[in-house]
Amino acid sequence: MHLPRTHRPPRPPARGHRTGSPGTRRPGTGPARRAAAGLAAAALAATALTVPALTAPAAHAQATGPDAGKDPRLLRLLRSMSLQDKAAQLFVLQVYGKSADTTDTADVAANRKLYGVDNAAQIVARYHPGGFIYYANNVTDPRQVAGLSNGIQRAAMAQPHRVPETIATDQEGGIVARIQPPATQSPGSMALAAGRSTGDARALARITGQELRAIGVNQDYAPDADVNVNPANPVIGVRSFGSDPSLVSSMVTAQIRGYRSGGVTATAKHFPGHGDTTTDSHTGVPRIGHTRAQWEQLDLPPFRAAIAAGVESIMTAHIIVPALDPSEDPATLSKPILTGILRDQLHYRGVIVTDALDMQGVRDKYGDERIPVLALKAGADVLLKPPADASGNGVFARQLAAVVDAVKTGEISEQRLDASVYRVLALKQKRGLFRDPYADTARIGGTVGTRAHLAAAQRAADRTTTLVKNDAGLLPLKAGPRKVLVAGWATASSTAGLAAGIAERGAATTVRSTGLSPTQAQIDDAVAAASGQDLVVAVTNRAWDVSTEPGHQGPGQANLVKALVATGRPVVVIAVRDPYDIAYFPEAATYLATYSYTAEAQRSAVKTLFGEIDPQGTLPVAIPTRDDPGTALYPFGHGLTYHH
Repeated sequence: MHLPRTHRPPRPPARGHRTGSPGTRRPGTGPARRAAAGLAAAALAATALTVPALTAPAAHAQATGPDAGKDPRLLRLLRSMSLQDKAAQLFVLQVYGKSADTTDTADVAANRKLYGVDNAAQIVARYHPGGFIYYANNVTDPRQVAGLSNGIQRAAMAQPHRVPETIATDQEGGIVARIQPPATQSPGSMALAAGRSTGDARALARITGQELRAIGVNQDYAPDADVNVNPANPVIGVRSFGSDPSLVSSMVTAQIRGYRSGGVTATAKHFPGHGDTTTDSHTGVPRIGHTRAQWEQLDLPPFRAAIAAGVESIMTAHIIVPALDPSEDPATLSKPILTGILRDQLHYRGVIVTDALDMQGVRDKYGDERIPVLALKAGADVLLKPPADASGNGVFARQLAAVVDAVKTGEISEQRLDASVYRVLALKQKRGLFRDPYADTARIGGTVGTRAHLAAAQRAADRTTTLVKNDAGLLPLKAGPRKVLVAGWATASSTAGLAAGIAERGAATTVRSTGLSPTQAQIDDAVAAASGQDLVVAVTNRAWDVSTEPGHQGPGQANLVKALVATGRPVVVIAVRDPYDIAYFPEAATYLATYSYTAEAQRSAVKTLFGEIDPQGTLPVAIPTRDDPGTALYPFGHGLTYHH
């Protein structure tokens, strides 16, 4: 499989060169696309003497034993790889920079700190990792992301084994979206569930998948399959479809099918279920107290449904579930959970990817160099985002060496390692990455953020806004001149977006942005600004998080709403994240939930305020009273309309 030393990466074909063969996807017409497709074809052709092209008809030689039923071409590729190359295929890395060959001073310094090299292309050349995950620091606009993706894939195809990269991101929609506008912004999970439309869930996942694939991303770490039964959950909340396992299951299934039809790998997360915790696994070790029977009733159904729908990737949770593993190892490192339950009992045969290994939930019990070894022994396949040590130096190289050493010493058998590598390679083949790993830059304008996609997202958002409380009969408003104060938590698409939308309907608006934790001075300023206003719109974001402990928001938002209500001005409260906020200021007479603060969600809220659309959303969770979590202030399925 190794090529002669004189081999060099093939040059892209001359402008106008055509590639492809009958039955393959028709390439775009742009020069970047033609060059990229030619590079992929030439790279595969260069290895044809030793490994048949992975897009050719499958060979029919029957393998026996543990290789029975596996693709012989992938097996030959696997056997040609060194032990270190195989171990590296299991890692998905974070990287800094907006291009694969970045020379930006800050990005280079960050990459050197983590990996000892300058950029993504050099990481590929030195380590041959299995993939990369994009964060906001990797993103400027669609064409730039496509260029980054293509640069990474060119670097991969210039290596001796020509193994394309998994390129992944977290594009759940709503509050978790690494790719921002002009890409289409899907309503988040809980918003879609409030709309109760599996058709919307599937359509928006397909759109997200198509847009991600257009910029070179081939795996989405979505949908979230957690059942959020704990209103105080600090890390899941609106990322979940809701508190009812049946509703969550149906929405998860719809999104898996949508992502697949959009051309990306879906990832159901976070197994065995992260919906009932008060600890954020980024900063601590959550402990789930469900009995085995409770877990089977509440947490399991969406994952079982995902497996039945053919989900190709499942992400683990860094949570302790004593009922499933009394050793109290986090699920990511638990053989009873990943192998005993997920593999053996649920018969899942796809890729198991860990949640990020830099999260505290997986780092407390064992040292960083043991974690990847223990994760593989537990049954995981992909090791996501190795951490940095206390000095900020990356530990990936040490983690990679630890996996290699574990195989050499027999702690992990090479057969076990090969099983994970084969799954990774097979998924890349299934996504068509061996055939063509590149983004077609000529298609970006006709795919990403198109008028049709944006309209579909807005239509879906319009079906999600939930009118929870309208006791004063204040809504719907009539358009026309009035003075309106918009106060509270803010982003460009929340407070400012609401104010702009209200102003478009004839109002003179004043804005007071007070953040997540308003001070008393900010509250007093907002109250003063409310004087003489005809209407006050208060915006909240997790106002239920009233704890004064470090890491919490405190009671400022709830106090702000109470103070505004006390002015006697008509007040409409709009919760732009978790819907639970109303329990902390029940004196507010008018309350809507949008579940996210995207521009689409806020446009929908304004249209709902003015009766341009009838509120259609119904609660996908119960809102409990503040002092008794077992008592519902507003039950699951509650939602008011203007027309009966």
